[in-house]
Amino acid sequence: MNNHSGHNGHSGHGDHGGGRPGGLAVSADGYTLEVDSTILTAGRRQHVGFRVTGPDGRPVTEFVAEHEKDLHFIAVRRDTSGFQHVHPMRDEKGDWSTELDLEPGDWRFFTDIHPVGHDGTLTLGIDVAVAGPYAPRPLPEATRTARTGEYTVALDGALVPGEASELTLTVSRNDRPVTDLEPYLAAYGHLVALRVGDLGYLHVHPEGHPGDGATAPGPGISFMAVAPSAGTYRLYLDFQHDGVVRTAEFTVHTTEAAPAHGDHHHGHH
Repeated sequence: MNNHSGHNGHSGHGDHGGGRPGGLAVSADGYTLEVDSTILTAGRRQHVGFRVTGPDGRPVTEFVAEHEKDLHFIAVRRDTSGFQHVHPMRDEKGDWSTELDLEPGDWRFFTDIHPVGHDGTLTLGIDVAVAGPYAPRPLPEATRTARTGEYTVALDGALVPGEASELTLTVSRNDRPVTDLEPYLAAYGHLVALRVGDLGYLHVHPEGHPGDGATAPGPGISFMAVAPSAGTYRLYLDFQHDGVVRTAEFTVHTTEAAPAHGDHHHGHH
């Protein structure tokens, strides 16, 4: 049974396309995300049912767990609001179900999976429309700090197109550093990055993990990220403290990589 040891740590994540965004296609490598309905009625709390079918056309029932879960499900409205990262329940037939808070509008649902027999992680995405009067929200301004309740999260580091760079998010509560973050899905934080414009999904990986003897439980949480292109991205950090998972959100513009010697730059006016 334990033949997936090679996928522990980073080796299972190491090849996420060199920064190519995931989630732009409903089907990849023979795997397809199917939802029970792509049109949902108005009403905030919604039941969502779905399955992932494999190359044989049947629902997939065997997955390699990544961050303690067989499947991670992300929902976000097309205007980047309403982000939710949930962990649905699956029955023996391969049908998944979850509950989501969905305001009217156009939504993107993502599944992050590693099917047994496939050589790595896949992110599939599908559009779902929620009925009702839709009032799209403007993109929040780019900022280096985010507030969620009593918590403030500060962002250090830059997203660089085509290059891995380190992002550090530092959590404080009422202006005091939080040094007792709780492990959540085998990490002190989970970061999802989406490209504004097409919601391309970036795989971002925490540096270190709880219990490795080196990674402190806050206040800083470090990640490696690759921006697939220049542009604007939305970052969503999930972290757990006092038994509650909270989400801090950021809007980030990429920065230029340092020019190679001899390059001419005209973009600083």
